[in-house]
Amino acid sequence: MATVKSLYKRPAIDEMESIVVPGCGKVPGEAKPDLGRRSKPAPQYARPSHDGTREMPSANPMISLFERAALEAGKAIMEVRDAGAHVTMKSDASPVTEADERAERIILDHLHAAYPDIPVIAEESVAAGRVPETDGGSFFLVDPLDGTREFIAASDEFTVNIALIEAGVPTAGIVYAPAKATAYTGADGHAEKLHVGANFEVDRRETIFTKPAGGDTVALISRSHNSPETDAYLTEKRFPSKRAIGSSLKFCVLAEGEADVYPRFGCIMQWDTAAGDAVLRAAGGMTLGLDGKPLPYGDTGEDTGSGFGNQCFIAWGKAPG
Repeated sequence: MATVKSLYKRPAIDEMESIVVPGCGKVPGEAKPDLGRRSKPAPQYARPSHDGTREMPSANPMISLFERAALEAGKAIMEVRDAGAHVTMKSDASPVTEADERAERIILDHLHAAYPDIPVIAEESVAAGRVPETDGGSFFLVDPLDGTREFIAASDEFTVNIALIEAGVPTAGIVYAPAKATAYTGADGHAEKLHVGANFEVDRRETIFTKPAGGDTVALISRSHNSPETDAYLTEKRFPSKRAIGSSLKFCVLAEGEADVYPRFGCIMQWDTAAGDAVLRAAGGMTLGLDGKPLPYGDTGEDTGSGFGNQCFIAWGKAPG
C-alpha cells in the first residue's frame, strides 16, 4: 500500500475531569492538553498580505488535490440545486440526491487518479455495499454532501468533506460550503479559510486560529441532529450561549475562533467529522472521545453497519485550563 508522508502529530491529553450525562455515561469536562512540540518545523507558506490573506495556491500538495476535487464537486452540487434536486431515501431512512452521487464520482476520480493505492471510504459507496479494506493503513474519508437535509431545505449549511487518515488521525482535510462560497483546509498545524469566486476558484486565503480559552463560552449544536444527551451536557456545564449550525461547518466555526465547544452525543459517521476535525486540529483545537483521548478514525467496531461510526465526542477550540 502506498504511504503518505505524515502531516500531523497526534496531541497528548491528560488530567481529564468527567461529569455524567444521561445515556452517555461519563463525559469529559475540562481537558488540559499537552499539545507537545511538532517533530519538524512548520512548512513555509506564501507570505500573507497586510490583512492576513494571500492568493497563491496551497503549498501542501495533498491540500491542493483536495481543493481541486472539492471545488469541482461543489460546482456540480450547485448545478443540481439550481435545476432542482430529486430526493430518494436510503435503506437507513436518510435522504440522498443526485448531487450526492455526482459529487462523490468527481471526488473519487480525483483521489484514485492521484493515489490509486490508497483506499477511499465514501458515504454513497458504503451505502451501496462498497467498503474497501483499510488494513490499518492510510485511507481517505469522503462525504460528498454533508448536510443533505439542509441542502434539501434550501439552507446554505451543506458541505463537501474530504480527509486523509493516517494511523487513525485526520492529518489533512477540506470542508467546502459551495453555497457560502467558502472553504476551510487544515494540515500540518496550518489551517486556512478560502474565499471562493463565482468561477469556483479560490480568490484569496487567510490563516485561521482557534479562540483562546477564557471569556463567555459559545457552544455549537447540530441543527438537524440535536439530542437530549447534548442538552443535558450543556445544562450541566451552564454554557452561556449556544448556536445551531448544520453539517461539518461546526468544526470550522470552532477553527476560526467564533465558538468554543461542540458536543455530539449520538450516532454520527466518520466521514461526517474527519475533514472538519482535521481543520480544527490544524487550527489549534482538538476533538476528544468520552475517554478523554483524541477521537480515533478507522474501523472502530462501532455498530453502524460499516464499522466506520464515531463514538460520542466533544470538539474544543481550546480546552479550559
